[in-house]
Amino acid sequence: MRRTFAQAAAAGALALPMLAGFGGPAHAETNPSCSRVTQIGSTAHITSGGKTFASVKQFKGCNKNWAYIYVWGSWRSSHKSWNACASVTTRSGSGRTTVEGPRCKSGRFTELWSYGTATLSKCTRALGWIGHGPFPGSGARKASTSERC
Repeated sequence: MRRTFAQAAAAGALALPMLAGFGGPAHAETNPSCSRVTQIGSTAHITSGGKTFASVKQFKGCNKNWAYIYVWGSWRSSHKSWNACASVTTRSGSGRTTVEGPRCKSGRFTELWSYGTATLSKCTRALGWIGHGPFPGSGARKASTSERC
């Protein structure tokens, strides 16, 4: 019995680093402009070179929609700096997509919120991309969440 317990404990200790590497971010998103936000829609992921750069989420709160990106720790630990943008997109009846509330940032950062947009009555997605703004370039690595109407 003692040997089995020791073997199980050793196996568990070896598995912990692997589990930590596959887990998602263990933090609560805090919007600096609105104290009560709720995630709506799916979470998307921006990838570049086969590696995950960031998670993209859409939130609602304070009568606005917000786009949010969280830059993964593995990317932060292997890159000196980066450029990224977060935006809410809307879709018109004709299918035209409009970028709203884009906010971009350069350097070393963990998260980025778009500007809040008064788009709760429209069909929206959160859009995040690697690069500069106010619109993603044609070759930009980007991802968007599911549409919420």
